[in-house]
Amino acid sequence: MTDLADDLILEGAPAGFGLPAGCHALTVTEVQHYTDRLFRFRVTRPASFRFRSGEFVMIGLPNAERPVMRAYSIASPAWDETLEFYSIKVAEGPLTEHLQKIRVGDTVLMRKKATGTLVLDALKPGKRLWMLSTGTGIAPFASLIRDPDTYERFEQVILCHGCREVAELAYGQEIVEATKNDPLVGEYAADRLHLYNATTREAYPVQGRITDLITSGAASKALNLPMISPADDRVMICGSMAMLNDCRDICLNSGLEEGANNRPAEFVVEKAFVD
Repeated sequence: MTDLADDLILEGAPAGFGLPAGCHALTVTEVQHYTDRLFRFRVTRPASFRFRSGEFVMIGLPNAERPVMRAYSIASPAWDETLEFYSIKVAEGPLTEHLQKIRVGDTVLMRKKATGTLVLDALKPGKRLWMLSTGTGIAPFASLIRDPDTYERFEQVILCHGCREVAELAYGQEIVEATKNDPLVGEYAADRLHLYNATTREAYPVQGRITDLITSGAASKALNLPMISPADDRVMICGSMAMLNDCRDICLNSGLEEGANNRPAEFVVEKAFVD
């Protein structure tokens, strides 16, 4: 621990705990709540911090001698001057119970190394990139769709987002709209980025689980695209454990091979979770 306790702020007051070794102390610059279950926040980015779009970091709060740290995908692209995160709210979650109460000016802790499998380098070249997500699993893709390298590698980018309720789709819709109007990637994203939303518990033009919509061909038909195949398609997957397993089976049954940072292939799965 350092002696910076007075410089670390939590809920607008001195945190009372120092900065753990190996961590950055980041200042919250923006907080937006979408529903009683979902919110996003932005923090300052250390000048020395580097990451690849799609990676995650461990974050926590200065509320204990040994604070709880959890894996969070960085939702902002690698070129962004600030860092964005998208989070669930869990009433008794070891971290999110407190994280959902942060306000502008508060301190968020972040370990200094980013990692993860949802990076472009883990995929072989292809024609189309499918991003399959549920809930806050959209976060790494919010980073990747705003990265110019994504459009240099793929002719089409299809972001599939499944949620329980319509209001939970708002974050993804905002990010896609902003991306298509972004001065850096907008000219590419305007024609090549496609958003495919679905809900499972509330009326919406597309209803059903993302996995069912993919396997039935409903998603491909709606997007006027062929079914996923190893020749042209690459897939990234992020969501609940059940969704990850189902999507992995879909890819394997479609003839795709699972890749990794040191062995690029046709699909990758992120296995880091938030509480």
